[in-house]
Amino acid sequence: MEQFVVSARKYRPQTFIDVVGQQAITNTLLNAIENNHLAQALLFTGPRGVGKTTCARILARKINQPGYDDPNEDFAFNVFELDAASNNSVDDIRNLIDQVRIPPQTGQYKVYIIDEVHMLSSAAFNAFLKTLEEPPKHAIFILATTEKHKIIPTILSRCQIFDFKRITVKDAKEHLAYVAENQGIQFEDDALHIIAQKADGAMRDALSIFDRVVSYCGNNLTRQAVTENLNVLDYESYINVTDLLLENKLPELLMAFNDILARGFDAHHFIQGLASHFRDLLVCKNPSTLVLLEAGEQAQKLFGEQAKKCSQEFLLKAIELANDTDLKFKVSQNQRLLIELCLMQIGSITFDGEKKKLTAI
Repeated sequence: MEQFVVSARKYRPQTFIDVVGQQAITNTLLNAIENNHLAQALLFTGPRGVGKTTCARILARKINQPGYDDPNEDFAFNVFELDAASNNSVDDIRNLIDQVRIPPQTGQYKVYIIDEVHMLSSAAFNAFLKTLEEPPKHAIFILATTEKHKIIPTILSRCQIFDFKRITVKDAKEHLAYVAENQGIQFEDDALHIIAQKADGAMRDALSIFDRVVSYCGNNLTRQAVTENLNVLDYESYINVTDLLLENKLPELLMAFNDILARGFDAHHFIQGLASHFRDLLVCKNPSTLVLLEAGEQAQKLFGEQAKKCSQEFLLKAIELANDTDLKFKVSQNQRLLIELCLMQIGSITFDGEKKKLTAI
């Protein structure tokens, strides 16, 4: 049986062009290499799974390539990766400093990638300062961290800092589509969109979730299968609830909420999602704000149809009530009642308006 390679490793970028969603950083690094303007100490910072270590490895390979005919040479003997989470003592840094003095056997540079650099002890940071400020000509240091604020200012001032951003839902979805096509997997646009949203800006997480969902539903990714496997409330649930709210059907509304709880969904997650749904309907009402809607093709169509039924006043009041309930949720003694009350208040917005009109007549 052939060993399975997870997508995050199988589709790890091998060149800067392949890196997803970090064009500004990859272009800067490429220009720096071409113009011989590369700093000897770089700090890559940003959320998990956005390409920091990957870019460090590509950079290490790229700067050693001039003069070599083999484009696939990975210069493994020139690249040293240190995990600062488990090698964070002064002795570990002293060993590194001793290695730095020795020039490379092949290629021009020795590249030291120190991952999770914020985990180094204060003494280790101080032992590293002088070498980081004045490294030998053949050495380049690339520090990677998810928590820049934990790094002492004297280290930060010696590094050229690159801030990696979260991967957008659009970029993540496009990359997932490329991976799915490569593997011969059929998919619905909405299914990939849900995976991209669930990953929350981390491409590695998106690929891990993708692998899990493919294991569950085989070579045909449907929205329903993805929502079942990831245990997320899909937009159809919120559309049905909103229809009941607009029609003032309070008993049916309470039963719909009970059904959502019975399916094992968290009540807090539900009210947060409902507030986001009202926000999405609000941005659908104006063509200029439609770009703010992050949803799949089918979802966009349904959102647009429902937005026509809602007045702006209703949506603003509904967002206010849902958001207020979200804030009160954790301190409430009866959380279910709090949400049921919120739903009944939202469901009565238009009903109250009709009653006032009748009274005025």
